[in-house]
Amino acid sequence: MQEKDLFQLLGHNIKLCRSRYAWSQEELAEKIDVSVNFVSAIETGRKWISPTTMLKLAAAFGLEVYELLKPPIVPSSDSIDLLAKYNHDACNLLNNLHQKYLVQFCQVK
Repeated sequence: MQEKDLFQLLGHNIKLCRSRYAWSQEELAEKIDVSVNFVSAIETGRKWISPTTMLKLAAAFGLEVYELLKPPIVPSSDSIDLLAKYNHDACNLLNNLHQKYLVQFCQVK
């Protein structure tokens, strides 16, 4: 991994975390006491951050510092198929339970 790849990985993870919290760049900048332009530069991989800023970011997102530098996990096609089957089975189970209790509820009335 080259330095530019590490910059881009950090930027990607920060953007991902920020979107999970539904924070704008302005909100994140305020939370970690940096400028909006700096947040933008980090997210696009143009700038690196100090250890202090890294600690502030991790704290803001409720993460450990190393988690900001973890590569994203890309699921395999087998995993995606398994998740789709699980989601289908779970939906069927919930639908069956719903129907069962709906019938019981209607009979009581």
